Amino acid sequence: MLEHWRKANVIPVFKKGEKEDPGNNRPVGLTSVPGKVMEQINLDVIIKQMEEKKVDRSGQHGFTKGKSCLTNLIAFCDGMAGWVDAGRAVHVVYLDFSKAFDTVPRNILLGKLRKRGLDEWTMRWLENWLNGRTQRVVISSAESSWRPVASGVPQESALSPVLFNFFINGLNEATQCTLSKFADDTKLGGLADTPAGCAAIQRDLDRLESWAQRNLIKCRVLHLGSNSPMHQYRLGVDLLESSSAERDLGVLVDDKLT
Repeated sequence: MLEHWRKANVIPVFKKGEKEDPGNNRPVGLTSVPGKVMEQINLDVIIKQMEEKKVDRSGQHGFTKGKSCLTNLIAFCDGMAGWVDAGRAVHVVYLDFSKAFDTVPRNILLGKLRKRGLDEWTMRWLENWLNGRTQRVVISSAESSWRPVASGVPQESALSPVLFNFFINGLNEATQCTLSKFADDTKLGGLADTPAGCAAIQRDLDRLESWAQRNLIKCRVLHLGSNSPMHQYRLGVDLLESSSAERDLGVLVDDKLT
């Protein structure tokens, strides 16, 4: 593979907050146009093979054909509201991944893809495409030196959303409660009007914390329904805070479901 296909100029785009804080900028990577064309060709090949292998995308609405932010919100909120209307108590945990796309372990991702039966030519191309990547920061006419990118999937790529979705499919394994995903925005909901229900939510949180290898941050709990117990959940050794409202894919969801 040509070396310049694996290079990216990173342009910081300001989001919000203090402009002096580098963390308030979104890094946007600009890559080779011929490289993007090749990515799109291989994306079609990978999607076709995943469909043939019936790779499960249960609960995933992000970057998925026929699904969107809207389908995610409708499906999840309809389920939670149905329980609340029936007089049940429901707890929803909003989970946020830290630098999700940047922290994907490439060896684990490639191992999962190979295990699912992607053909060897595609696997060799992906391995070559992921490894040996470099990037530099460009601001106006100033350029940093080139630095290697040791982990993750490049956010500027057409392939990355599909590869990331495939990587986090494992989140659904053995969960008892309702898990809903839009890319790396994840929420876990379950009935909480009995001690057994709260224990099931906690067991799922334990599984998610172990799976994510402590890459989870900013986790909060919404307590829905009348007489909902204010159960204290934890993620690892950290206790989760309760919240009266959470922003969910651009929509503010409060504890009254209004």
